[in-house]
Amino acid sequence: MMMKASFVVAVPLALALGLVVAVASVASAQTDPHVGTWKLNLAKSKFSPGPPPKEVIVITEAAGPDMTTFVQGIDAEGKPINPDKKKFTLTIDGKEHPSPEPAYDTAVIKRIGANGWEFSFKKAAKVINAGTNVVSKDGKTSTVTTKETDAKGEIINNVRVYDKQ
Repeated sequence: MMMKASFVVAVPLALALGLVVAVASVASAQTDPHVGTWKLNLAKSKFSPGPPPKEVIVITEAAGPDMTTFVQGIDAEGKPINPDKKKFTLTIDGKEHPSPEPAYDTAVIKRIGANGWEFSFKKAAKVINAGTNVVSKDGKTSTVTTKETDAKGEIINNVRVYDKQ
């Protein structure tokens, strides 16, 4: 997901989640503060371990009760993120669904408050990526915090800060 999930581990969907957040109780996707175009603010983001991507743009749209995200950018090695221009549809209902990203088997995305989401991705029934995505009250910033276990079993902790464009 332009969004290299764990957003640097090369999973576009995870990157996108950093942007798609929900609304309080019964709000619809159309009023979700995550809808829009978001650019990764490298100066405010933290990648542990790094290196960070060079650039990430996430576009989030309402799709009925769901959200559709498109991620593009340049990874740390200078390669395009999401070169196939794949869009991901996210169901935000707190239930387990097949993951739209092949790096994971299932995804659970749940709304937390008016401006946030909590998410987890599983592979072989084990959570390997989890975090939150919260849009600021003024709607100008989205902060995605993730903890992921990569293919080598190493822990990756990232805080991605995106500015609304």
